[in-house]
Amino acid sequence: MNMMSEAAVEKALDQKMSTVPYKMTGKDVSVYYGEKRALFDVNLNVRENTVTALIGPSGCGKSTFLRCLNRMNDTIDSCRVTGRIALDEGDIYDPSIDVVELRARVGMVFQKPNPFPKSIYENVTYGPKIHGLARSKADFDQIVESSLQKAGLWNEVKDRLHESGTGLSGGQQQRLCIARAVAVSPEVILMDEPCSALDPIATAKVEELIHELRTNYTIVIVTHSMQQAARVSQRTAMFHLGNLVEENDTDKMFTNPDDQRTQDYIMGRFG
Repeated sequence: MNMMSEAAVEKALDQKMSTVPYKMTGKDVSVYYGEKRALFDVNLNVRENTVTALIGPSGCGKSTFLRCLNRMNDTIDSCRVTGRIALDEGDIYDPSIDVVELRARVGMVFQKPNPFPKSIYENVTYGPKIHGLARSKADFDQIVESSLQKAGLWNEVKDRLHESGTGLSGGQQQRLCIARAVAVSPEVILMDEPCSALDPIATAKVEELIHELRTNYTIVIVTHSMQQAARVSQRTAMFHLGNLVEENDTDKMFTNPDDQRTQDYIMGRFG
């Protein structure tokens, strides 16, 4: 039996990835905070059921771009977004779009775990209640169990669902926030440095979870950790001074990037 060479395997994987459809597309996306321009004509597409990592030094625009994907920048009065961002071909900045509904389809997990000061059960059912996704207690019970299972938390908390979510450890709180995000059946999950406040063991659990979630969700993650980007993502996009420097398969970005700035950042020469 002929064994495929490493190069042939890599080429086959590249071809396979190139056929994965886009879930979200960004074209000429610019962001302004008052007079200050934070993003410059970014063109970046997010592939379906793929983890895309956004990397780059602090202040480079990666979190700003992430927040554009579910219009979280709308909450900042001075912020203005131009260009086009689409979810399944539909412009998410179209005036007819219901932002609450959009954020159910494109969920978000923040840098610092932020469970509501409510029970674990109420944290998970909060979104489904708002969106009318369940009516009976049995329906809510099923959503809670399913969401906590998906977040890898069910076995740890199933006997204390009515205790406060804020009483959990930091890593458990972050997984509760992930359970809260998946409870409304999103299509995309945005993660803004979800492990930066966690210890190495909790970080490993969240990374394992990201790997499992990719089967059913499209994930975009902002991370300062090159090792994390290499471990969890299939695509990586490098930002610098508000510009998208390059975007490619993660393996290629970390072994043979096209741009010297990417090479320098990965090697720790700046950032």
